[in-house]
Amino acid sequence: MDLSPVIQLSRELIQKESITPDDKGCQKILSTLLMDAGFTCVHKRFGDVDNLFAWHGDKEGKSLMFLGHTDVVPTGDDSLWKHPPFSAEIDTDYLYGRGSADMKAAVAAFTLAMIDYVKENPDHNGKISLMVTSDEEGIAHDGVKKMMPYVSQNHDFDYCIVGEPSSSEKLGDVVRIGRRGSLHVNITIHGKQGHVAYPQNAQNPIFLSANFIQDLSEFLWDDGNEDFPPTSFQISSVKTSSNTSNIIPESLKIQANFRYSPESSESSLKTQLEQLLKKNNLTFTLDWSLSGLPFHSKNKSLKKALNDSIFDFTQIQPTFNTAGGTSDGRFVAPSGVDVVELGVINKTIHQIDECVKIEDVETLEKIYQNLISKLL
Repeated sequence: MDLSPVIQLSRELIQKESITPDDKGCQKILSTLLMDAGFTCVHKRFGDVDNLFAWHGDKEGKSLMFLGHTDVVPTGDDSLWKHPPFSAEIDTDYLYGRGSADMKAAVAAFTLAMIDYVKENPDHNGKISLMVTSDEEGIAHDGVKKMMPYVSQNHDFDYCIVGEPSSSEKLGDVVRIGRRGSLHVNITIHGKQGHVAYPQNAQNPIFLSANFIQDLSEFLWDDGNEDFPPTSFQISSVKTSSNTSNIIPESLKIQANFRYSPESSESSLKTQLEQLLKKNNLTFTLDWSLSGLPFHSKNKSLKKALNDSIFDFTQIQPTFNTAGGTSDGRFVAPSGVDVVELGVINKTIHQIDECVKIEDVETLEKIYQNLISKLL
């Protein structure tokens, strides 16, 4: 079978067992191709994480950056895969492998789109660049979060296209124009430990928290807006300080997360939660962790370029929304950059037999190159 360059590159990347945070040489493959095409490349390593920034052009005009990652999540039980997870095998028009959809095929597509554009337009206006990390699927401390302050010293960006798998049923049917913020909280409700036979001498934090938990399930944090659903609060874990059947525990620990719209803020959510706790007369301790601020691109010219580029090759009018989890775009948007996400279909990401349709990858490369032309 004669494979297109973008499928060949996708396979080469998938065959690298780059489970986060180990890049396994993926970025070296990319930088070699980019430097051969006249790009300037900088490799930065923070801790165990590899990062690559590459750019071409410095004339006046707009600046566009593609953003992605070369790391993947673990494979799970390899014996359950139809094709070995790092074999990058092709079967019935699909390319299989861990990272095929999330997001090595998109990385291959935008890398070659950039290279082809520069070959055809060596003296193009503006700047085109790429940033990839091996820390997106991990704790994300040593990847784009650290690269942006370094890169921003010498580079400004107007637009950022993240290659995350945004599509739902067909390539290009969904484009993310923002993401909700993510705020974690560990809530400890304090009672008084005692013997279960003498409850009058103790205070059971589980019973004390019952009305509070009910309030949490019904509370409206905000109304959202045209592009964002209302803020969501979800409890992921509840456990006590005791694992013995004859002890009333001293404390109840609740692990929870806010996925919040721009209509709320870190401070407003903290205030609202504390008010609910005080309303229920609880003694409590809170431990907060912010993993990402919300971002929202309202740029009409960017949305039109995305809409037209997608329609030109798919005859699909994309839906623009802000659904899904977080992405590394949260580290770029605070610099004032318009950040959007466009990639392949996300139905198999992080699953056994993750795969991507070959035709979609080839079409995505064309969409990316068209976007470069429209935006620069």
